[in-house]
Amino acid sequence: MPEGHSVHRIARQFARNFTGRPVQASSPQGRFAEGASVLNGRELMQSVAVGKQMFLEFEDAVWLRVHLGLYGAWDFAGEIIADPTIASANGRMGQTNQRGTDLPGDGEAIFDDAGENSLTSIGAPRRARVHVRMSEQTKGLADEGDEWPPPVVGQVRLRLLNETTCADLRGPTACVLQSTDEMLATIAKLGPDPLVGDPAEGEERFVTTVRRKPTPIALLLMDQAVVSGIGNVYRAEMLYRARLNPHTPGRDVPEEIVRELWRDWVRLLAIGVETGQMMTMDGLTGDAYRAAMASRDDRHWVYHRAGLPCRVCGTEIALEEIGARKLYWCPSCQR
Repeated sequence: MPEGHSVHRIARQFARNFTGRPVQASSPQGRFAEGASVLNGRELMQSVAVGKQMFLEFEDAVWLRVHLGLYGAWDFAGEIIADPTIASANGRMGQTNQRGTDLPGDGEAIFDDAGENSLTSIGAPRRARVHVRMSEQTKGLADEGDEWPPPVVGQVRLRLLNETTCADLRGPTACVLQSTDEMLATIAKLGPDPLVGDPAEGEERFVTTVRRKPTPIALLLMDQAVVSGIGNVYRAEMLYRARLNPHTPGRDVPEEIVRELWRDWVRLLAIGVETGQMMTMDGLTGDAYRAAMASRDDRHWVYHRAGLPCRVCGTEIALEEIGARKLYWCPSCQR
């Protein structure tokens, strides 16, 4: 499932390419035809991400709520404007020289083997399905020339189009219109997100909630009412980085460890938004860094490493199911 960093990147992409401009909205698949007709011709006012949910405000206070779920993604085509705060000095879109997909001083981008850091398709990992005319990151299909708008490929729930950019939504769990009150009610049910509101206030909310719960910490980190945006990958990696047994009840986790979990989430989410990748190993340099940015298998401590030796102690990484999701952890380091 796309985790919080992906949703924030999507919201930023809409802010750069769609805000302040009217859209043509359609539902090629037909499952959102009525909603698309409401959005058609309206100006996009703002885009907001909270955890795993994104909200697009259109004129007349019409909100589109999208939850990508397990398989959803936004595919972008056309002229994609890169965020200058995450663009490298050599102008490559969506990269960063500081702690992202370029090594410091290295002009060649390192592309993730699953397309996780691609601007063209953000969400469930996949190779880009559409051509990006102004990007060096084109992957997947051959050049489609200047055909505009691009042809619909596969099952597209919603297409948003302006004169230069196209965004196709595929496979979402939720795609619904809301009023302002409904949008605010949805957000009120979500836990704190480090990139929304005051992080210090978010920390206090998180600590207070976790410290009163008898629920295992591994389940609490995945509960979007406790904290927003953490999914299976970040959950496993954060617990390992804290050397915390995933079965420990929240109320039994020392307060200083709960605070460190929040602060680690603040750090990891920022890196994920900047790079488009869930980089959870610190201190990598040279070939090790390049390998980690290119492949998921080289950038995590425990996730997806069941049966392999722990990178620190050599103990076999355990895999179990908790809350209907896979949990990876080290029984020795995380006693």
